[in-house]
Amino acid sequence: MCSIIIPLKTAKGGIIMIEKRKVVIVGAGFVGMSMAYSVLNQGGVEELVLIDIDQNKTQGEAMDLSHGLPYAPQRMEIKAGDYEDCKDASVIVITAGLNQKPGQSRLDLTVANAKIVKDITEKIMASGFNGIIVVASNPVDVMTYVVAKVSGLPKGRVFGSGTVLDTARLRYLIADYLEISSKNVHAYILGEHGDSSLVPWEHCYVGCKRMLDIMKDNNLPTEDLKKIHDGVWKAAYEIIEKKRATYYGIGLALNRIVKAILNDENAILTVSTYLNDQYGQSDIYIGVPAIINSSGIKELLELKLNSEDQAKLDKSCNMLKQIIQNDLKDII
Repeated sequence: MCSIIIPLKTAKGGIIMIEKRKVVIVGAGFVGMSMAYSVLNQGGVEELVLIDIDQNKTQGEAMDLSHGLPYAPQRMEIKAGDYEDCKDASVIVITAGLNQKPGQSRLDLTVANAKIVKDITEKIMASGFNGIIVVASNPVDVMTYVVAKVSGLPKGRVFGSGTVLDTARLRYLIADYLEISSKNVHAYILGEHGDSSLVPWEHCYVGCKRMLDIMKDNNLPTEDLKKIHDGVWKAAYEIIEKKRATYYGIGLALNRIVKAILNDENAILTVSTYLNDQYGQSDIYIGVPAIINSSGIKELLELKLNSEDQAKLDKSCNMLKQIIQNDLKDII
């Protein structure tokens, strides 16, 4: 396990070993606090530390969250902290950075957020941290690459939220379209967390039946599949236009990732994962299915893509590589 093991003295003077489940969230904005609220409601963490450049805000957020502990499922210590608190954390989640504004793509945030994320990562590593870092700052695939380069941690212990939220949106829209529970939809978004994502429909199932077969057997127009995917990548733009930011969905998604780590679940999630010749791509972080446990990325699942889907994934990867080479050459 990546969690910290600490000694605890018993009343009779004996020593037992317990696992310290400590999570640090860097960034006390909408996304970070939505995740914190999800952690409070679902439990599974013993110590939750909030770090932000605005220390008054983190103190206020910690107080506000702590006042809900009498109604939470378990005891938890919640506090505002600083980077020294990272030293013995099991997982650090980076949500800090500029938010996407109406009309902006996530990629428009690249240079400014890369500088912010680099500074945060250097401070984390200066503490002596040796756990797992999960990145949520946008553009998440590029920011995950920055964190991996700056931290020097093994590639499997740095990954991003990737297309976990996109995948949740896809499952929701498919479930709504077919009037079925989203829990029985097994479908995935691959590629960039953004406009160049793709759905490998050949690998999408509802229960044990392929989505493509459901469409065919029920004489449903295949054009609807594109509409569903369009609904996924356009969702953020619509939400931002209506309420200026998206945060509840990603907050829950981040908590899901952290629980998979702390509980050593071997869960399959479409996180932003380092490719080393998988899918014909290397030296890039991008959203693909991976097995997540207490060591981080246990294994990357490589789907057999048809030529059309492979071309889409290649386009997504190559676009991100070009951004890294052109925009970040003086930063990392």
